[in-house]
Amino acid sequence: MKTLRDVNIGETVEVVRLHGEGAVKRRIMDMGITRGVEIYVRKVAPLGDPVELTVRGYELSLRKADAEMVEVK
Repeated sequence: MKTLRDVNIGETVEVVRLHGEGAVKRRIMDMGITRGVEIYVRKVAPLGDPVELTVRGYELSLRKADAEMVEVK
């Protein structure tokens, strides 16, 4: 299983599934990360956290812990 945390800078991936429960999963979905959406990884902070993404035409920063909950292909 490949997660958003495993994606390299400059790659574009598609969301397959969201893991997690309740409020955390809802927060990720509220950010526009849902099944079938393409995500472009713009850059990663020097210490690896957070990851900067482009989702649905806007920029978003996501913590590593949250990125692990997003399964991609």
